[in-house]
Amino acid sequence: MTAERGRPRGRVGAVMTLLGVMLGVLVVAMSIAGTAVAVPGIGAELGASGAALHWVVAGYNLTFAAFTLVCGSLADLFGRRLLFAAGAAVFAAGNLVSALAGGILLLDAARLATGVGGAAVMAGGGALLATAFDGPARTRAFAAMGTMAGVGIAVGPTLAGLLVGALGWRASFLCYVAVGVLVLVAAVFMAESRASAKPRVDWAGSAAFVAGLALVMYAVIEGPELGWTALPVAGALAAGLLLLVVFVLIERAVPQPVLDLGLVRDGRFSAWCLATLITSVGFLGVLVFLPTYLQGVQGASAQAAGLTMLLLTAPVLVVPPLGGSLVARGVPPRGLITAALLLVAAGNAGLALLHPGIAPLGLAAPLLLIGVGMGLSFGITDGQAMSTVDPHRVGMAAGFLNTIRGGAEALVIAVFGAALSGIVAARAGSADAGARATAGDLSGPDGAALADHLTAAWVIVSWTAAGLVLVTAAVVFVLLARARRPASPGSDGAAGSGGAGRADRSEAADR
Repeated sequence: MTAERGRPRGRVGAVMTLLGVMLGVLVVAMSIAGTAVAVPGIGAELGASGAALHWVVAGYNLTFAAFTLVCGSLADLFGRRLLFAAGAAVFAAGNLVSALAGGILLLDAARLATGVGGAAVMAGGGALLATAFDGPARTRAFAAMGTMAGVGIAVGPTLAGLLVGALGWRASFLCYVAVGVLVLVAAVFMAESRASAKPRVDWAGSAAFVAGLALVMYAVIEGPELGWTALPVAGALAAGLLLLVVFVLIERAVPQPVLDLGLVRDGRFSAWCLATLITSVGFLGVLVFLPTYLQGVQGASAQAAGLTMLLLTAPVLVVPPLGGSLVARGVPPRGLITAALLLVAAGNAGLALLHPGIAPLGLAAPLLLIGVGMGLSFGITDGQAMSTVDPHRVGMAAGFLNTIRGGAEALVIAVFGAALSGIVAARAGSADAGARATAGDLSGPDGAALADHLTAAWVIVSWTAAGLVLVTAAVVFVLLARARRPASPGSDGAAGSGGAGRADRSEAADR
């Protein structure tokens, strides 16, 4: 068992930690959500298309998800501030190379590196908040972190679009460089903390996890385009799953694993991870694909579709602090996250009423329900998950939670799009029709029929998402209601004084 090590923190350090982490989370989330807007301009200037252009966005998402857990564990071993600062530096450098790239391959490589930097910023930032703040202050800090993530996701495409339209696609990457440098400056004033004076890196486990998750993510990203039975996709999926099994076996044997499996077996921590995963199921598919439906089926302009989507994204900007405030005032987190999931489920069920002539007012209730539920989840999930974890594992826990979140984003987008396309293709008897409809191309003599098929696909997918979220809400409620077994008299006191005491306080609040 390792002991938490660090130097004393002053008020300036705490303030700079909060500001630096908030800014880092904001710019990483904006980079995830906003880069897609620049893709057409990138393709036109660099003469790129197809898979090479696709990986400008997909490559960042892949390395972000694959490296977040590893970065979180390295933060515990070598220092949370060190990994956070290193991540900010890599993030800024990757975006600088992206802005200067003269070819698509160099740009893709820079985006892969940028994803690694973003992973270190997110994992290190969550760990820094968990060690810099306690009690209600921690709840408020993580609520602010959720707000920043929501702001980045919601306004990232809009701000990127303005920059691309006014100054070109390279300007958007240069903007991220400037913010990354500011984050790096803030890190100078933060306090350092680590869990071990003699770190031993689990290189085998790290390699197996990164390679395994990267292969699975590759299969998920390319599956809808190449086909799930295509050899590259099926082979990558099988190899990735095998490596993840090997990863679990390695983690059971090494003394300092990159992922302590006891963390995953903790029902309360797993419940919060499950909650953050399932809210992505109910939110991201709607965020990505509903604007295409509104433009393709209803003929709405991009501006009108964007304004309609504010019904979904605006609550994510304002609700997270409300969730943190309610928890600080004594509202049980278990009831609050269950209510958030029920709101997301109800909103998806409401979208089953979607039809070609529906007015924005008809979408208001479902979109607001989903947005409010997602905002509540953003406001409390990270803080409550961290409250169940021993201090020496907060980096690992933050990394795992953000790995779940990042992986879910790519998974949901791929599966949601594949489901819509597959249902339309089955009804129309043409795979090309499914791809066209999902992309919003309803031109031609079969346009009206494709609109009906796409609407039917939305109804099926919406009911499915609502059912999944509803079932998960019940599972999360039960997991959070289960009391922890009290520590035995002969157990390690160090463990009990950190994680157990904090978990007991969290459990009391749940009740």
